[in-house]
Amino acid sequence: MRFFSKEIKVEAVGVKEPALLWGYIPDNSGEIDKNRKHPAVLILPGGGYEFTSEREGEAVALRFAAEGICAFVLKYHVAPARFPAALCEALTAMAFIRENSEEYQVDSENISVCGFSAGGHLAASVGVHWNKESVLKYIGKKAATVRPDNLVLCYPVITSGEYTHEGSMKSLLGDKRMDEELVLFNDLDKQVAADTPRTFIWHTWDDTVVPVENTLFFATALAKSKVETEAHIYPSGFHGLSLGNSVVNGGWKYGEEHPSSEWLEKAVRFIYSK
Repeated sequence: MRFFSKEIKVEAVGVKEPALLWGYIPDNSGEIDKNRKHPAVLILPGGGYEFTSEREGEAVALRFAAEGICAFVLKYHVAPARFPAALCEALTAMAFIRENSEEYQVDSENISVCGFSAGGHLAASVGVHWNKESVLKYIGKKAATVRPDNLVLCYPVITSGEYTHEGSMKSLLGDKRMDEELVLFNDLDKQVAADTPRTFIWHTWDDTVVPVENTLFFATALAKSKVETEAHIYPSGFHGLSLGNSVVNGGWKYGEEHPSSEWLEKAVRFIYSK
């Protein structure tokens, strides 16, 4: 497996330092198929738009890579950076993956974006805004270059209304939290359309940080727009489960797993079924 890091810079959004992109690329083998094209996934860790969680980054990427999927982790800008910095960085990272698909042996028609919590909001934002000129003007890319083919959303922040994670919205929007037009733009279930990518989404019913209504609202909007969707709601579980095992949860014994730990295998099957 090859590993690399790449700087992602979008000067138009007023962030001086570049975001960082890490890649985990499965090597092709002549013993198997030296010319194989792999699906790819851009991973966006959560952290309330205040930090990017290490628990939802490399460990997840390595699991995807083990399944033959080229995995990329983006450490995007968070507060005090504000919207649209993170979205522009995520879209630019998507363009980088597609534009370099030959070098990394990526199937350019099967590139997903996977996000957790606030990173799920960012991933869903990529999914509903990938063709919006109001965003593309910042990055100088065409919509076809940044288009995600699948969304994988893990306990995502979706709504900016009653059931939102207020900390994420405040960190994302800052003093524009009450700007009605901007709030609506980030109220993602209201932005779903027929060209929103097919979506895999999961949540726990009793999540006390990001209420399950976020996933229910998005899944309902996807259904209304006839977008292919696979949704899983687990009866119980704390917010931020990530892989749901001892690798990412300190204090758990080896072999301990939450029922949601099956999500990655299901998501892999969803990606390959495109």
